[in-house]
Amino acid sequence: MSHDPTDLTIIGGGPTGLFAAFYAGMRGVTSRIVDALPELGGQLVALYPEKYIFDVAGFPSILAKDLVRGLVEQASRFSPDVQLNQRVVTLEEDGGLFTLVTETDRFPSRAIVIAAGIGAFSPRRLPQPTAAPWYGRGIYDRVTDPEFFRGQRVLIVGGGDSAFDWAHQLIGKASQVTLMHRTDRFRAHGATVRDVTSAAEQGRAKILTFHELMEVHGNGDHLVGATLRDSKTKAMERIDIDAILPMLGFASDLGPIAEWGLRLEKDEIVVDTTMETGRPGIYAAGDVTTYPGKLKLIATGFGEAATAVNQAVHWIYPEKKVNPGHSSNMAIFGVKEEAGG
Repeated sequence: MSHDPTDLTIIGGGPTGLFAAFYAGMRGVTSRIVDALPELGGQLVALYPEKYIFDVAGFPSILAKDLVRGLVEQASRFSPDVQLNQRVVTLEEDGGLFTLVTETDRFPSRAIVIAAGIGAFSPRRLPQPTAAPWYGRGIYDRVTDPEFFRGQRVLIVGGGDSAFDWAHQLIGKASQVTLMHRTDRFRAHGATVRDVTSAAEQGRAKILTFHELMEVHGNGDHLVGATLRDSKTKAMERIDIDAILPMLGFASDLGPIAEWGLRLEKDEIVVDTTMETGRPGIYAAGDVTTYPGKLKLIATGFGEAATAVNQAVHWIYPEKKVNPGHSSNMAIFGVKEEAGG
């Protein structure tokens, strides 16, 4: 299916892409968000919706899902065309238009802003053959609602932020929380590790280090247990569980974007101070970019999105200035110029 052209196609519906869509509307141009995930929000929704974020300006703390909700509301003011479950296949350029081609559709536009985060990503799966049949019905590598696990016996596999974040969230909700890791070296935030460790010392959770998952056991339609091995003693132990959360990180890559003639460095897009990618008409912002001094923060992505959109707007419409001025003085928001001002 071929869609009507827009001024901008924004690849990625995470926080940077959502703010880019808002900024495009603020500049008076049309935009379309294209994302491979089934909902807006990117990693914030797919990986840690219940996690608090503390370094977004103006919010002492905010849940990831609530930040996404606000960004969606902000962008929706200008009604961007949102296309989800759309995996990019290639990019064509002809007659002054870029056409983003997905597995099912064609999306033409006059410029591109890549806000693809870390690229297409998918959670790493448990390698045990007995685990595969239980994904989605006992094994969950993407979690959105901790209440789903209330009263359940949960085994969390991993030693990073996601593993400890979910352990922290589920203590007090799940009837039993066991966090298992192959070593005693954790890659999670120290404060969260301390909280979960303290809960384990109080008997409200259990931490098993130097353990490996060997086998998953089910009974009909229900997951009922797992066999673990102590990698030091080689002893095997079967535990009763209702759910497994494998928090093993995720695999990501730029996919077809890597073939678009952009400047790349270690699967990241090298941009200049205007967020230009090395191919005229294509800009990038957020975690997908790199440059000297780059900080991979949501706050940084917002600023980069504004820069990328302003440059793209000027590239499409040279008569439009790069600098939009202050939003508090814009007629598009219903602000009237003061008399004599």
